Amino acid sequence: MLAPGFADPVHDAQGTFRAVMDALARPGLVRPLAPFLAPPAPPAPLTPELAAVALALTDADTPVWLDPALAEAADVAAYLRFHTGAPLTDDPARAAFALVRESRRCPPLGRFALGTPAYPDTSTTLVLALDTITDGQGLNLSGPGVGGTVRVAPGPLPDGFAAQLAENRADFPLGVDLILTAPGRVAGLPRSTTVTEA
Repeated sequence: MLAPGFADPVHDAQGTFRAVMDALARPGLVRPLAPFLAPPAPPAPLTPELAAVALALTDADTPVWLDPALAEAADVAAYLRFHTGAPLTDDPARAAFALVRESRRCPPLGRFALGTPAYPDTSTTLVLALDTITDGQGLNLSGPGVGGTVRVAPGPLPDGFAAQLAENRADFPLGVDLILTAPGRVAGLPRSTTVTEA
């Protein structure tokens, strides 16, 4: 039996979409992802926040890549196919979205679709499940949408992640965008953001 999706599919999807777009427009600003927006009990190990973002942003035209932790759970694939219609791909370079449950084991960002000079919007958007996202020591963010410099502390992250983000920024307008989720929270790291370690 499939786990339910949003209780109110239209309004909950709209609320999640607004929260994510606001997070991407203001990098590093941690936004609440209201508990009522998240599906009540998505199949493990899919988090409510990953499920909410997937239900709000993916559809039949957006191939989705799942990290090994999610890909090994048949219930997760069935849930996403049923509620979103999104096709699943084994190739991260073909994914419009990538859902990453084990953030420490996230593949290098260069393995995902970076877009092309003619179509930079064909890149992958990564959605990471983290334990925490707080303001403070961790990463320094600057660039479009950031007033001066913002500090944010997401975790856990892969080793050398700040250097990967710097490489990702160097190829702008190519590169991936990242949506960071934690229990009840969301933050954005678009490719236009300059990131250094705090």
